[in-house]
Amino acid sequence: MDPIKRASMPIDSTGSNSHPEARGASRFLTFFKQRLTRRDGGVWITLGIFLLVNFATRLALLAKTLWAVSWDLSLVAAFAWGFLFDLGTALIVFAPFALLLAILPTAAFRAGGTRIILHLAAYLANALLLFGAVAEWLFWDEFSVRFNFIAVDYLVYTTEVIANIRESYPLPLVFTGIALGAAVTYALLLKTGWVSLWFDRADEPIGRRWRAATGWLVGALVVVVALDSSRLPAFANTFNRELAKNGLWSLFAAFRNNELEYDQFYTAMPVDAAFAQLRTELASDHSRTLPTTPDRRDTLRWVPAPRPGEPELHLNVIQITVESLSADFLSTFNRATHLTPELDSIARKSLVFSQLYATGTRTDRGMEALTLALPPTPGRSLLKRPNNANLFTLGSVFRSRNYDTAFIYGGYGYFDNMNAFFSGNGYRVVDRTSVKDSDITFANAWGACDGDLYRWTLREADASAATGRPFHYFVMTTSNHRPYSFPDGMIDLPSKVSGRAGAIKYTDFAIGEFLRQAATKPWFRNTVFVIVADHCASVAGKAALPVQNYHIPLMVYAPGGQIAPGRVESLMSQVDYAPTLLSLLNWSYASRFFGWDVVHASGDRRALIGNYQRVGLYEPGILTVLRPLKGVDQYGYDPESFALTRRETDEDYVRETVAYYQSASYLCRNGLYRSLTMEEQESHAPIATAAHSPLALKLSR
Repeated sequence: MDPIKRASMPIDSTGSNSHPEARGASRFLTFFKQRLTRRDGGVWITLGIFLLVNFATRLALLAKTLWAVSWDLSLVAAFAWGFLFDLGTALIVFAPFALLLAILPTAAFRAGGTRIILHLAAYLANALLLFGAVAEWLFWDEFSVRFNFIAVDYLVYTTEVIANIRESYPLPLVFTGIALGAAVTYALLLKTGWVSLWFDRADEPIGRRWRAATGWLVGALVVVVALDSSRLPAFANTFNRELAKNGLWSLFAAFRNNELEYDQFYTAMPVDAAFAQLRTELASDHSRTLPTTPDRRDTLRWVPAPRPGEPELHLNVIQITVESLSADFLSTFNRATHLTPELDSIARKSLVFSQLYATGTRTDRGMEALTLALPPTPGRSLLKRPNNANLFTLGSVFRSRNYDTAFIYGGYGYFDNMNAFFSGNGYRVVDRTSVKDSDITFANAWGACDGDLYRWTLREADASAATGRPFHYFVMTTSNHRPYSFPDGMIDLPSKVSGRAGAIKYTDFAIGEFLRQAATKPWFRNTVFVIVADHCASVAGKAALPVQNYHIPLMVYAPGGQIAPGRVESLMSQVDYAPTLLSLLNWSYASRFFGWDVVHASGDRRALIGNYQRVGLYEPGILTVLRPLKGVDQYGYDPESFALTRRETDEDYVRETVAYYQSASYLCRNGLYRSLTMEEQESHAPIATAAHSPLALKLSR
């Protein structure tokens, strides 16, 4: 029987189809089949499959995150919004194909070659939909979110990303599964007879074809105008909110909105008021901090040495920035873990900062904060923005004392624009491209193993020491990153298959070996070794900014005894690292840093944390969050249970938060966060301390 006739036959009032739900389903099926008799029938088929695949993907992601979602009406809302975004995405994607089918002449549509192409296109569409679902699953497995800025970067840095995926997953098996899955799906589709129905009933007058195409185009236009990710409700649980998104939509939204204008999207105050509030915050650094510029829209000030009368320490500084090293991985912070015996041993000889929080969730954010002492302004990090050279950095302060500064990285430094950023800010760059092949004993997609990286660092230190110049190295590791592979035989866990645990243990082993090798060098006891993380291994949580997932280690080890071991319990974030390090060295300098010396600061302790869109100020027990569309959320935070509880907004905390982020955005947007020459450093030194200033010290040598 003809499918359309069968679908339109009266339904037996005594049968099961008499139920309202059955009648509704029957009407929908009839409507859908009627669409298949039109020229755009193939688009309707693909639309149906698209919605089903995305619904199934959402269910799969829900199943993967059962422990974290909120099982309340917000989950129903998430699926409802998800369907809306799925439908909107489909209208935008498929409208051009509906237009193409309207244009196609009837004779061409009926030609055998055209039908082969349409069959092939339908199969490929199924394969792409399944590929997208698998990609979303893997991305969620790594980051617990839908596609975002990270996915955009992955499309840009394809060499590392593709190599990483190839080394982390059985790609032949994955692609074979996708191909077979698409074949089975298309075979089932052919069995329904819908494709034949579309081919056989596709003769339409041109006017009717164009009316249908116009309907698709108008629908797509309405979606473009009316639907936006910012319209999603502010779900209390971030996982529920992520489930409400469509992966493809989120990918293009992230590509389009990779930078956010602070004044347009966030709560703001008059610019001068923001800087006035910020100066009040920065004045808490310690009582001798003196503003030295009449410009009300600047953070420039003179920071005198915390121990007047004592000389500056011109020690070498090797800063090891460890990839994805959460504080929980060290037994120093978590007694339940035993993966880091070397780091735990180093901690006992170091000044340990036990309450350090990363400013962001990716390496580029960690680098930004550790070099610039700048809050994480919304959008992309400064490493990836234009005009990011000649900024005020920790390296620029070191170079005012004639230090050799270098960025040493085991991978290819063009990734994340690292080489351009560091070289544009005065650092020498040593990466995988600048060493011989014989200098690499083991490498994966992200770079040479940590053991090789530290061998390069020792060589650079020997060369710098031979010149008589002190040195500061920013060393960036890669081994604690998926695919978690490292040289065999180094530790008692196997490479790759032991996952993150093996990578952490190898990272720990390599640091221990590095320090043992460094101990044989003449410059060892005149060197400070800093071990810090770029960010945590996992940042996913129910809250938009789960505070506990920003907790990272920081330890400062001076084998010569110049910096005494101990423990600093003060709350801090990565923006405080540079000024605190310079304080430990007893330096006086002109500063634009947003951070402060946590050892001597007198103000209330705080940490600046954020992600791409939400930025926050965490003070003990209170987290204030700024979000797009000028939203403000405030929570009470329990550091024992990690619970965030909404609280009534305190405007004093809001003003502090706004002051930090609005001022930082203003300085970056207007190119005012720039470095100072030695002469400019000197010109900002108060007369009382001029004898100890950088220029005076240089002239006295």
